[in-house]
Amino acid sequence: MSSVFCREITVGYEDEGSGAPLVLVHGHPFDRSMWRPQTEHFSRAGWRVIAPDLRGYGESTVVPGTTPLETFARDLLALLDGLGIERFVLGGLSMGGQIVMECYRLFPERIRGLVFADTFAAAETEEGRTARRDMAARLLREGMAGYAQEVLGKMVSPHTLAHRPEVAAHVLAMMTAAPPEGAAAALRGRAERPDYTHLLSQIAVPALVVVGTEDAYTPVSDARDIHARVPDATLAVIEQTGHLPNLERPDEFNTVLAEFLHSLPDSSLSDSAETATASG
Repeated sequence: MSSVFCREITVGYEDEGSGAPLVLVHGHPFDRSMWRPQTEHFSRAGWRVIAPDLRGYGESTVVPGTTPLETFARDLLALLDGLGIERFVLGGLSMGGQIVMECYRLFPERIRGLVFADTFAAAETEEGRTARRDMAARLLREGMAGYAQEVLGKMVSPHTLAHRPEVAAHVLAMMTAAPPEGAAAALRGRAERPDYTHLLSQIAVPALVVVGTEDAYTPVSDARDIHARVPDATLAVIEQTGHLPNLERPDEFNTVLAEFLHSLPDSSLSDSAETATASG
């Protein structure tokens, strides 16, 4: 575990392993520990895995108010600049996937490949905007505990609840530990997020789209839509999982992610070519 001061906030993050960088962005209302199975696996498999806590979550600074997706993306870029990381594979789940889309909008030249897990690209509906604002007010008023209990059965599948209670307990613990002010700020920001559907067709790097078969928030149809729009995309549907397949069935998720990472063009060769071109 490490932390660094950047963009006027302290960012907590994991930085494990060595090799080509793999950056993983958590969703709402979680923290970087949701990527623990991937951090452990891929740091042993030759990757440098960076998993930050977003502002307002985990060990990062809580900033009340409204946190747009662009703010999350610029925080992430500042962290990676501070770590000296130029190009990287970038993945995110749910809200994290939307932050990944915003990152590609802002700095596509830094990104080697993209992972979109259990997310969707469209702008929020008017009904959705109202619901997110109302939920933000509720979290500030009541705290996280009641909300966390209500949504646990949507975050993970019935199979996970029945057969992997330790995973359900981890998910519940992350949600109840999330600072209400940070979660509310993120909800308000997501209510105003842009429509990324047109951006998807402009993506010029390989992408992996992953979804759980029983995801109540971003169903398989949302993943198929992203897969259809991104020119060089692979779709993986993981059985008996809800909104968090990377935690619910980590072996299957890691296998799919490993196959995607191995399929990417060699980063050292790409970087060497860029250096040679710049020198010439």
